[in-house]
Amino acid sequence: MEKDRIFAWKKEKPGPFKFNREVARVFDDMLNRSVPLYGESIRRQAEIASAYYQEKSRIYDLGCSNGNLGLLILDQMKGREFSLIGVDSSFPMIEKYSRRLAHKTGSDSVGLVCGFLEDIRIKNASVVLINLTLQFIAPQKRDAVIASVFYGLNSGGIIVLTEKTIHRDPLLNDLEIRFYKKFKLENGYSELEISRKREALEKVLIPDTIETHQKRLERAGFKTMDVWLKWFNFASFIAVKP
Repeated sequence: MEKDRIFAWKKEKPGPFKFNREVARVFDDMLNRSVPLYGESIRRQAEIASAYYQEKSRIYDLGCSNGNLGLLILDQMKGREFSLIGVDSSFPMIEKYSRRLAHKTGSDSVGLVCGFLEDIRIKNASVVLINLTLQFIAPQKRDAVIASVFYGLNSGGIIVLTEKTIHRDPLLNDLEIRFYKKFKLENGYSELEISRKREALEKVLIPDTIETHQKRLERAGFKTMDVWLKWFNFASFIAVKP
């Protein structure tokens, strides 16, 4: 696994963060050192997908990146017929995912689409997974994305939505940001790297509060929902379509 050193050097002001070839190359290291409970989260999501998959329906992984979750789903669904659609706007990520699939049994069950998830029409879905992706979409488009997911889900289908969040209380928000910075320092990132990446993500990653996410899910039509995983300023929601 190649080490993430993208923001380690003092140079000109970093440009906006992009999921380019440089990021794709070090993405797994970046995830493991930047996203608390990442491994646990995607492992359980693969199990949830297996449990809630409805025969002859589809699983959608929106913002599938390089396929870490998709490959876990393949393992969970071994011996079962299913269809998994992975969508990501980054061609380097889709390219890497495709190379990894070439070595996996059952890879013909996976279809990859390079495109923006807000342009994808969800159809005949029993499971929709969105990991750390809605936060990169313009806030004014987010309601439409979740509404589209609800419309395309079958009755009894689920959405699992994982996002970096912001707390509505300033004191608790400061606490969460402080402990998240501590997490990254403990994982070997320097003050310089943390500062430069935060600068690159400004106006690119725009987090919502937990309450905003819940209200958006409710507006789309979801009534049964929960926060099933939370770590300071990261949260994962699960909601079931009636």
